Amino acid sequence: MYKINDNYLKLPGSYLFSTIGKKVAAYSAEHPEKQIIRLGIGDVTQPLAPAIIEALHKAVDEMGKAETFHGYAPDLGYEFLRNAIAKHDYQDRGADISEDEIFVSDGAKCDAGNIQEIFSVDNKIAVCDPVYPVYVDTNVMAGRTGTYDPKTETWSDVIYMPCTAENGFAPELPKETPDLIYLCFPNNPTGSTVTKAQLQEWVDYANRVGAVIIYDAAYEAYISEEDVPHTIYECEGARTCAIELRSFSKNAGFTGVRLGYTVIPKDLKQGDVSLHALWARRHGTKYNGAPYIVQRAGEAVYSPEGKAQLKEQVAYYMNNAKTILEGLKAAGYTVSGGVNAPYIWLKTPDGMNSWEFFDYLLERAGVVGTPGSGFGPSGEGYFRLTAFGSYENTVAALERIKSM
Repeated sequence: MYKINDNYLKLPGSYLFSTIGKKVAAYSAEHPEKQIIRLGIGDVTQPLAPAIIEALHKAVDEMGKAETFHGYAPDLGYEFLRNAIAKHDYQDRGADISEDEIFVSDGAKCDAGNIQEIFSVDNKIAVCDPVYPVYVDTNVMAGRTGTYDPKTETWSDVIYMPCTAENGFAPELPKETPDLIYLCFPNNPTGSTVTKAQLQEWVDYANRVGAVIIYDAAYEAYISEEDVPHTIYECEGARTCAIELRSFSKNAGFTGVRLGYTVIPKDLKQGDVSLHALWARRHGTKYNGAPYIVQRAGEAVYSPEGKAQLKEQVAYYMNNAKTILEGLKAAGYTVSGGVNAPYIWLKTPDGMNSWEFFDYLLERAGVVGTPGSGFGPSGEGYFRLTAFGSYENTVAALERIKSM
């Protein structure tokens, strides 16, 4: 008789955004006449930039000719893309990362979920609270998180690092020593950031205690302030303690195209064992590579035309963020984020919990956001809105919220 992985049975409820989708679908069925404005899931709405479309068309044409056809991609990704990434995302910022330390994939979410496979099940993880659910849920699936307490909504073997208004929604070094530390800056869901000096403290700490930082930099393109690092490898010593995850979804609109990458420096070792080599083995065994046409599109992101066009797109979304941030403040809400990230983090009004405010906002205004409690216990009493809608819908959503 076969057995299942009963760690899956430990997961409470469904994935956060699946629950939101079901609630919205039920509301739409009951109120088909009402137009819903969705500012919940962080999905982009602007079309792909012209330089990317041109690269896609050219690559598709190549696939139609025997002499330029491409089959399986190289394990790490095509050299033309990895060279572009290494130069523009790292070397131009003074970060010592080479092209053969970059692993191209179909997105940061997959890598965030899969990276835990190369670590022992008895490693203890530390996460920001609130946190992107994938970090915790995939460790639950692996059997690394212990037992779940429904009253506190916490796992016994997870170290939670509260990110609250009192600490600027940035975590403090944990009292209990972790083995794996998940950090995401600019942060999803709170939109908060840390300075280079603050991030250096984490790097020094990880090297001191023998921990690995899994650093999610999916939103680095939205950084506008000078002292906010774009990569953890700007910090001295990061090559011996940090893995970085990157995505093309938010900086280039690839949510439906799918492209990302993971950086594992060759200096990152447990004794004589190279984590780079472990991930290379996992990558080569379980993954057949992002499509050639998509990797050519990724290369176009780094062209002069691509950079200019994507800078305009990021500015479009950040104008939405500014509109939401200033509009909610004017309406009397307590809000943060929206400066270096496309997320606005607001305190729910009138003592409502996160899901109560979700229902209230949906029923009274026809606006969808994300309950903060879905990101962890410290998210209770907060709510996330995204800047990824159209400007027209963003303004309309604000008017609806103000009129409630």
